[in-house]
Amino acid sequence: METIRLRKGLDLHLKGEAQKKLLQNLASEVVAICPSDFKNVIPKLLVQEGDAVKAGQIIFTDKKRPQIGFASPVSGKVKAIVRGEKRKLLAVEITPDSSTQYVQFEPIKEVSKATRQEIQQRLLESGLWATIIQRPYGIIANPGDSPKAIVISAFNSAPLGADIKFTVKEDTDAMQLAVDALAKFTDGKIYVNFNAEDASASPLYMLRNVEKRFFKGPHPAGNVGVQISHICPIGKGDIVWTLQPQALAAIGRLISKGIYDVTRLVAVTGQRVKNPAYIKCVPGTTISSICKATEIKETKELYGQDCGARFISGNPLSGANVGAGGYLGFYDDQVTIISEGNYRELFGWMKIFRTKKFSASRSYFSWLTPKKKYAVDTNTNGGERAFIVTGAYEKVLPMDIYPVFLLKAILAGDIEKMEQFGIYEVIGEDLALCEYVCPSKIEVQKIVEQGIDLMIKEMS
Repeated sequence: METIRLRKGLDLHLKGEAQKKLLQNLASEVVAICPSDFKNVIPKLLVQEGDAVKAGQIIFTDKKRPQIGFASPVSGKVKAIVRGEKRKLLAVEITPDSSTQYVQFEPIKEVSKATRQEIQQRLLESGLWATIIQRPYGIIANPGDSPKAIVISAFNSAPLGADIKFTVKEDTDAMQLAVDALAKFTDGKIYVNFNAEDASASPLYMLRNVEKRFFKGPHPAGNVGVQISHICPIGKGDIVWTLQPQALAAIGRLISKGIYDVTRLVAVTGQRVKNPAYIKCVPGTTISSICKATEIKETKELYGQDCGARFISGNPLSGANVGAGGYLGFYDDQVTIISEGNYRELFGWMKIFRTKKFSASRSYFSWLTPKKKYAVDTNTNGGERAFIVTGAYEKVLPMDIYPVFLLKAILAGDIEKMEQFGIYEVIGEDLALCEYVCPSKIEVQKIVEQGIDLMIKEMS
């Protein structure tokens, strides 16, 4: 099979990679379902404080598409309904039982004989439909659509990213069931994309009835958006569905056992973590309980001064800053803890001989040691400034779009130009490296998400 080689991109070698071992099965004191995890969803709450719920019971639905529900990952009692300004629903907190009680759905004994409607109904009533993401826009798929393809990335190239070969190594049979079920939803192909260097070691390599593609190159080679742009580009009116391997495993367990089981292996990473490794938990687990399981280093061990820590659900480039009191995101299989960069360096711009700093632009001599791992923080080394065209974005974005022109079209609110320059191809994470290398400190991902929100509003 031909290998797709990506020349553009950037690998960030950071300290704090998770060791391939399972520390423990983590039971959080509180588990939360947060509507903010689901883009373009307006929640309609179906439970009240004090209600007893089971794993797989729908907690809230989408007001615009009430057939799409979002389920509790655990059984227990609703502890709190957390609201923000104007009574916006922020989270539903549940105190888990000592043992999980599941809503029992009817298993599908023979997927080959099941209809699309039967499988779709099972996914909707269980809450697992939310695991299917649509491109363009990166929103939950519309049950009435038939995508031209379904694309699954079998590897993770993000900094400190969870090793998919390790996280789903015991779920091959469940993933095969899910693939056979999803084939009912498209007349096109189901693509599974591998790292060309170790494809045969992946549990997904054994999947049948899929089209395998192989990618070689630096990050963002593992981003499903980049892969889509090379194997089935999205134009106006096109729809492609994507799923994560952990979602495939959950769908397979629903089909075979009839339960909503979204437990997953989560990589706890970052140089602030004493024991970077994997834990087994459910989405919505508190970050504080994850920190207790892996232990956090004191700030002064690293810097000799009082810097705080940043708690990220996801990877360092595109993850969400949820804070120590936050929760693991619904789609995340990684937690990253790094230091806050709330300090200033005197004449820092003049210090070119720094050996502990990485530079993507060869400002320091880090380019002489490409495999060296660095301890990073969140310091941007300056504030936002004029948006200057430097060509830096194009060096790290292996997609056939014009990122600078796209961003300017979004800022101008020009729908036609946004379409011409590739808004259908991207979501924020695809341009995360552009934000990282930006000499103007522009919040690129935020601008892209604003553009997507505008497209959804204007095109609906």
